[in-house]
Amino acid sequence: MVGSFDFPVFDADNHLYETQEAFTRYLPKELQSQFRYVNVDGRTKMVVRGMLSDYIPNPTFEVVAKPGAWADYFAGNNPEGKSVREMMGEPMKSIPAFRNPKDRVNLLDQQGIDAALMFPTLASLIEVSFLDLPETTMQLLRAFNRWMLDDWPYNYQDRVFSTPVLNPCVVDEAIAELDFILDNGARVALLRPGPVAGAPRTRSPFLAEFDPFWARVEESGILIAMHASDSGYQRHVDEWQGNSTEFSAFKPSPFASASMGSRAITDTVYSAICHGMLTRFPGVRLISVENGGSWVLPALKQLDSVYKKMPKDFAEHPRETFLRSIYVSPFWEDQLDALIDEIGAERVCFGSDYPHPEGLENPISYIDELSDRSDDERRRIMGGNLYDLVGVAQPA
Repeated sequence: MVGSFDFPVFDADNHLYETQEAFTRYLPKELQSQFRYVNVDGRTKMVVRGMLSDYIPNPTFEVVAKPGAWADYFAGNNPEGKSVREMMGEPMKSIPAFRNPKDRVNLLDQQGIDAALMFPTLASLIEVSFLDLPETTMQLLRAFNRWMLDDWPYNYQDRVFSTPVLNPCVVDEAIAELDFILDNGARVALLRPGPVAGAPRTRSPFLAEFDPFWARVEESGILIAMHASDSGYQRHVDEWQGNSTEFSAFKPSPFASASMGSRAITDTVYSAICHGMLTRFPGVRLISVENGGSWVLPALKQLDSVYKKMPKDFAEHPRETFLRSIYVSPFWEDQLDALIDEIGAERVCFGSDYPHPEGLENPISYIDELSDRSDDERRRIMGGNLYDLVGVAQPA
């Protein structure tokens, strides 16, 4: 089915590769030491808050894994039990399209893609490493968002929509940052799925104390993307395994893969609904990206069960809240028909995760997984829904 279409295609999950200045260009002098690049046995590594990080083995992104290199692994086609490193094959040199929007638009044209949300790759290190320092978190995110504005404008030609990062951990500052990105053309912002920084403890970003921030989000109409990130859940794995390790996408383990699964995004959605934010602000729209879709049906079933036990604790049925406010970008290897039948094609947006190795080498091939759906459903999923969500007119 892959080929030209009579409708525009909007990819909900593309990625940029950050430069070494991404975290430091706009950092105050007193925070410059929080992100450093060092040489370790001839290889460049990143030091975050004094700790050597291997979250991304090559944080310079001068050499990267080929797009789609892990497709067989994530499709469960690994009878020889190869590691993800073994399945990666030969890496490639990073190309300009991974580094700037002008060249990315040219690549989108070659791929038959009309528009794409553009997420960072390394930026989740900012929040997970500073969960006890909310003020520092805000300074770091401000610096990163200004680098992004320089190198990846928030709206480039209505084609590339980069995702500045928001965090409501300091409410007044978060509202100011939201206003800054709105003033600079942002149509979508990234919210890490997980608790936000706090002293003495973290807490949900959807508690009532953050309502002024969500009121501004609702008023603005900006789309909030909850993209898979380092949500800090490695600590739960460590509690079972009796050690202390850093989360790394390149070193999955059976226990971590089984126990963490979709836990972060599920907990985040439960909080948005059960803590009442999406009822207090019904105009807020959240989209789950690169978290897959297999978590949705069990989550809805669990919410149904909780509602039956304590209906008076909800202002409305949680399923109604979900179906009004939450959108999902499932993996191509998910059981898409079951998901679409459950929540409707109008709540589903395709995402390729290009150019990451766990994504699709040819983004538009996603439509092959929709062969049993109607033309209208394919049109919605492959772009129509996302155009509506970002509020940009579809190209003719």
